Amino acid sequence: MSGITIALSKGRIFEETTPLLKAAGIVPLEDPESSRKLIIGTNNPDVRLIIVRATDVPTYVQYGAADLGVAGKDVLLEHGGAGLYQPLDLQIAKCRMMVAVQQGFDYERHVRQGSRLKVATKYVQTAREHFAKKGVHVDLIKLYGSMELAPLVGLADAIVDLVSSGNTLKANNLVAVEEIMQISSRLVVNQAALKLKHAAIQPLLDQFAAAVGK
Repeated sequence: MSGITIALSKGRIFEETTPLLKAAGIVPLEDPESSRKLIIGTNNPDVRLIIVRATDVPTYVQYGAADLGVAGKDVLLEHGGAGLYQPLDLQIAKCRMMVAVQQGFDYERHVRQGSRLKVATKYVQTAREHFAKKGVHVDLIKLYGSMELAPLVGLADAIVDLVSSGNTLKANNLVAVEEIMQISSRLVVNQAALKLKHAAIQPLLDQFAAAVGK
């Protein structure tokens, strides 16, 4: 079997992918949260994991540095998905992409009146498409973190961000006003690797699909 490299990010995606890997007979030899290693071996000598930033997973897979990866739909939409086969929604790391504003800001009225809104987000592509479909004029401000701060200091009227519990919004006096889409993590596969290593990769895809119940 040709060696298989799987790209994963630390945190929730790694935790929720671990049972799926186990179902496919793959057990990491180390925990990336406690190990400083970026390449982690598994109980299968032909399978290794590489630990990368969530936003970089599609790039590693696209260029063949990894054969497979797990990436959130949010990340894939921003990346554009070029050169990637996305065979499976793993139904993990679920959350929602939402528009949120400061408590008391009348979002609906501003939209109705055709106001030009300042929107802070790291999901620029997704936000642009969403507001274009609605016919809302926006100035998009790219941020990489602490989205909730933007409306509080007058940088933006609204934010577009991922929301799971909503506690961070509440703690910062923000309220979600519109759902853009449901988000979960997908399995992505390098298209060339799928052809060249088909005998090794296809059984993995089948085992993942069985574990997800698809």
